[in-house]
Amino acid sequence: MKSGPTGRGPGKPSAPKSAKPASRGRSAGKSFPAAKEGKPGKSFGPKFGAKKPSAKAGPPRAGQDARAKSPARAAAPKAEKPAAAPKPAKVAGVTLDVRQFRVAADDDGIRLDRWFQRHLPDVGFNIVSRWARTGQLRVDGARAAPGDRLAEGQAIRVPPAEAKAPRPDKPARAKREITLSEDEIAFAQEMVIHRDEQAIVLNKPPGLATQGGTKTDAHVDGLLDALMYDSDQRPKLVHRLDKDTSGALLIARSARSAGYFAKAFSSRTARKVYWALVIGVPDVRDGMIDLPLAKQPGTGGEKMHVDEKEGLPARTRYRIIERAGNRAAWVELQPFSGRTHQLRVHMAAIGHPIVGDGKYGGKDAFLSGTISRKMHLHARRIRIDHPDGGKVDVKADLPPHFLESLNDMAFDLTLGDMPLEEEIDTTPTREDEKKFARQHAKAVRKERRGERRGRGTR
Repeated sequence: MKSGPTGRGPGKPSAPKSAKPASRGRSAGKSFPAAKEGKPGKSFGPKFGAKKPSAKAGPPRAGQDARAKSPARAAAPKAEKPAAAPKPAKVAGVTLDVRQFRVAADDDGIRLDRWFQRHLPDVGFNIVSRWARTGQLRVDGARAAPGDRLAEGQAIRVPPAEAKAPRPDKPARAKREITLSEDEIAFAQEMVIHRDEQAIVLNKPPGLATQGGTKTDAHVDGLLDALMYDSDQRPKLVHRLDKDTSGALLIARSARSAGYFAKAFSSRTARKVYWALVIGVPDVRDGMIDLPLAKQPGTGGEKMHVDEKEGLPARTRYRIIERAGNRAAWVELQPFSGRTHQLRVHMAAIGHPIVGDGKYGGKDAFLSGTISRKMHLHARRIRIDHPDGGKVDVKADLPPHFLESLNDMAFDLTLGDMPLEEEIDTTPTREDEKKFARQHAKAVRKERRGERRGRGTR
């Protein structure tokens, strides 16, 4: 028999090196040459893994074991998705987000640390200070310090709250209990001469202290519970009057108005007008007393005196309203500073102590006859800007002993309320304009006469 085109001889042909291997799985127990040259042949079968078949290979024949389809895939374990990172656990009462707050109208003007005390009491001062040092605490995007003052509408950026050790439960805060008697409540409310949402003005009688102290049980501060009315906040003192001084005393009805009024007093934009009856008559009808004051040594701070070297600046304006011969004068006093006993020390320093002020005027501070020996110093008027716009402008009536003294000396009570400088209308009247025109015409005629005399002498 002749050899065929393939060059195969008789008998069982052997596969050439370049021939493709037979289909896998056809004869499970036979060995096949390696698919690539240069590599030793391997034995393939159901017991051994095989390389992944080419994508061009056709589908497996019928009856072929499904495991032979991709032994490597069957042997390799299925890849698992990476586990998600665990989310931070939320602690009870703690937020993990930066917080934003808006400053309300009631918080206008308060310090940043006090804002935290009012709205976030769980955040202590040490935490607030640390946030400020590290730049985490910001107001309107800028770094802020605990002592910075806030303004209505500003945005406060507060870092996430920090977890705190659990504290034992505290009993609920009891509502403020008013322990005043009905007579004390009635007495306090009878003093009110002005009341609005932000302010109360009292007409304090002489002999009642503004605040408590040694051997002082009755005082205005102890009566403020009676002036809460429909508010849930206790009113607050923002200035004071001496125990023996009567008249207008301003009380703030909220924390916001207290801060506002305190700033007005410290910046001297508030105006206070006092009436006083003094011994003798000052030489200058409208004068300014500018004498520094300090605590007098050896008195425990209970008495002040003029101290040119170490005293603090103090200025008082006085105007004589009316005089009773050379015996006494009814004067108006306006303090431009707020030193202790300022009006009393200043009037005594210029030789005209206030009637009834034995502390600074000695025995010369009393008048004989029917004139009362009580202090004749009265806060007649207070005028201050209102937090909601406009002004608080209130006048307080005289106490009985002061009114009787003025009547006994036949003073004209209608002369008492003198206008403040800013209340005086400086707009020229028609008569003022005519007077100015006459003066101007006179000056022009005088200049012309001088020119004619000058030409005649040449």
